[in-house]
Amino acid sequence: MGHQTDLKGLSRRGLLKGAASLPLASVLANPALAHVAASAATDISIQTQAQDLPVRASLSLPDVTPAPAVILIHEWWGLNDQIKAVGAELAKLGYVALSIDLYGGEVATDPQTATKLMGAVTEDAGVDTVKSWINWLRQNPACNGKVAAMGWCFGGGWSLETAIEAPVDASIIYYGRVTAPVERLSKITGPVLGHFATKDQFINIPMVDGFKASMEAAGKPLTVHMYDADHAFANPTSARYDDEDAALSWQRTVDFLAEHLGDA
Repeated sequence: MGHQTDLKGLSRRGLLKGAASLPLASVLANPALAHVAASAATDISIQTQAQDLPVRASLSLPDVTPAPAVILIHEWWGLNDQIKAVGAELAKLGYVALSIDLYGGEVATDPQTATKLMGAVTEDAGVDTVKSWINWLRQNPACNGKVAAMGWCFGGGWSLETAIEAPVDASIIYYGRVTAPVERLSKITGPVLGHFATKDQFINIPMVDGFKASMEAAGKPLTVHMYDADHAFANPTSARYDDEDAALSWQRTVDFLAEHLGDA
């Protein structure tokens, strides 16, 4: 993690090769490498099932299919190159990776725009979107029928919402809002993994403790890891990035997916 790469003079082919050989954090921390990794994905679109909304996503396929699938849900910035690059990494690990877009193609680069875009996502449209994509994956011959959801921050909250509203085999939350009541958590059908930070003032310790208590009351399997870090510690472009905790949380994520989706 934190490896530095001199990209001056590299061709696109060289960038592709470099992105493929570097640790994930190094790719995510470098906009050029993240863009190249993201550009290998295929943009797709569907109409949602309940509201007939046009929605889009970025699909990365592994070398061997059918394979288990992972839906990735973006931070408040939107579906940017970073999220797509994580999808490319999951495809390298053998998963069908679908990075979905809840912002209708818009991507924020400043907090004001991100707040506006995040606030415009209605619960009904968001649920319709995630459920429609999961159904699409389960019917896709590239997917073996197993699907997990994972997300960060805004997307972390939506990863939990996906676990509640759509049957998924597992879900992963990176410092996302976790305030759903017991009766809603009772609808979850698969295990949940949560990565949270002790210094996070947004998704704070009382919220996480309440989530653990509610999941226990609902009788649902939950694994929570707390890191001596701050919100967005797994994002290499964040000022709060922590390379050691990011690496540890990613390894735990990979292990969790392998355990609950089967070795990819």
